Amino acid sequence: MPSKNTKFYSVILMTADFLVLLAAFTAAYIVRVQIDSRPLLSQVYAVDYLGMALSILPMWIIVFAMLGLYNSQIYNRRLAEWGRIFFGAIIGILVVIGWQYVTDRVFFPARLVALYALGASLALVIFERELLRLIRTLAFRYGIGISRVLMIGHSGATEDIALALSATDKSGYHIVAMATPKKYVPYRKNITHYGDIATALNNITAQRIDTIIQTDFEDDDMNEKILSAAQVNHVRYNFIPGRPEFYTGKNTIDVFLGYPMISVSQTPLIGWGAIAKRIFDVLLITLFAPIWLPIFLLTLLLQKLLNPGPVYFKSPRLGRYGKVIYVYKFRSMLWKYCGPDAIKIFKDMGREDLAEEYRQNRKVAHDPRITGFGKFIRITSLDELPQLFNVLRGDMSLVGPRPIIKDEQVFYKDKASLLFSVQPGITGLWQVSGRSDLSFKERVDLELFYAQNWSFMLDLKILFKTIRVVLFGHGAR
Repeated sequence: MPSKNTKFYSVILMTADFLVLLAAFTAAYIVRVQIDSRPLLSQVYAVDYLGMALSILPMWIIVFAMLGLYNSQIYNRRLAEWGRIFFGAIIGILVVIGWQYVTDRVFFPARLVALYALGASLALVIFERELLRLIRTLAFRYGIGISRVLMIGHSGATEDIALALSATDKSGYHIVAMATPKKYVPYRKNITHYGDIATALNNITAQRIDTIIQTDFEDDDMNEKILSAAQVNHVRYNFIPGRPEFYTGKNTIDVFLGYPMISVSQTPLIGWGAIAKRIFDVLLITLFAPIWLPIFLLTLLLQKLLNPGPVYFKSPRLGRYGKVIYVYKFRSMLWKYCGPDAIKIFKDMGREDLAEEYRQNRKVAHDPRITGFGKFIRITSLDELPQLFNVLRGDMSLVGPRPIIKDEQVFYKDKASLLFSVQPGITGLWQVSGRSDLSFKERVDLELFYAQNWSFMLDLKILFKTIRVVLFGHGAR
């Protein structure tokens, strides 16, 4: 949803990046040539060096642009931006070296100049962008450069988008008015509510609206009036489909027979996305084997000593495409309770309260079936370690929805097919949500969100949060 402000900010970023890169190259030259007294490989005068830098740096800006560093979806996400700056700096240096080779002109008077330029460009560009981010946030906070928005729609997506944009100092959008059912107006937000669209359109000038966001199709006459009001009042018009399927997953927009066509996939984890995730899982497990393998073997030994009986529990679950897989865990329950239906077990114990708790949440807070050592390996998540072999076999992924038992499939209703479109995972979004009291429905919603919005950055965040949950006990258990 690019606006005049986001385009203007992108221009500022381009200009600032260029100046900062020029400063980085200049500093690299000064440090190695004028301060360092060691001999140089070639004599390159400062004027010639700066002249070549000015002619080459636009290519560096093009590299940044190709990496999406002037796209609001990237520069509004700090970690994603830093990662792309890192790759952009490396590619930029390679472009300079390639230019030097192709033109047969000496650009770097010494090898260290290239290294200094790489380090300085990376540090200075990140610092510059953080400074600009701070300035932009302060400007938004004081009402400078924000877009005043009228939202039109009649679905839950209308409320979701309004809530997402309500942090004006981050989004740059201020929701001024909404033409929507009252229940979709975010609670405790200073937003004017209109019961009908016509009244809202008549107050565009009075409310100083400069952006209209529509989230649902109205009848043809009303759609025409909304678009016409935007044109007459010279305000920006944006349409966001209200159904979640249109803005989650992997979608592409093309032109078909002269008409815009949106192709909707259930999840980004198709094709190369699934292949890349598989490679990532195997590499990560292999690289960290010196850490997890000794812990695995120690847990195996303690399990033998402190929890007599079978070491592992093999649980049949539904994996990708609903295929039955067997998930391995260190056994944490008394062996006689492993396998039979939990609700029946609790009823046989005379614990109707636990049966009802399990029926509601698919878990119980204080499970009498668990052994003393079982409690320890559950609290520390050591019981999940054997699932690393499930990942190596290709049954599971490190991150993904929880593999469910067949009886739970009914709780997912028509969303089960979406859940089964991705590999189940050892850890996932709901496990690191920070809450231990999530209802089953809330856990399902988080898992479906993951399936529709997967990215490598999301996987990395979940893995880092999982480490924190395991080490410090924060998050959902």
